[in-house]
Amino acid sequence: MTSVAEPRRLVLRGRGIVPGRVEGEALVSHETISGWGGIDPATGTIVERRHELYGVCFTGKVLVFPGAKGSSGWSGFFQSTRLMGTAPLAMVFTNLTTKAALGAIVTRVPTVTELDDDPVARIATGDRVEVDADNGLVVVHGPWPRPDHPR
Repeated sequence: MTSVAEPRRLVLRGRGIVPGRVEGEALVSHETISGWGGIDPATGTIVERRHELYGVCFTGKVLVFPGAKGSSGWSGFFQSTRLMGTAPLAMVFTNLTTKAALGAIVTRVPTVTELDDDPVARIATGDRVEVDADNGLVVVHGPWPRPDHPR
């Protein structure tokens, strides 16, 4: 008999910054993301050459990351992704800064931060994630434990 991991839910509780509720596939970065010079707003792609997600598109994904880095231009670049239709589906980040908060607000995607556990450590790229920013919840669906990503 083959053992199969049970479907389970991981619920993280935090603070909603931009309201809304969505569900989608997670894209996780262990590194902060730069707006100016770090992303291409026309394609929704990370273009910072030394970034772990160089060349990866975040459009339509739940972007899970530590936070923003760089100048105050960060918010303008993420606002451009909204205007060009290349924005992430939602944002979940650990380090709340004014540039990250403003970027989330102008991008107008559901955003949760200040969670009770580290989402970067607990969520894996490809996980199915519900972001309920109205209630400050991030619900991760998946079979755990997974050998490729310890929980």
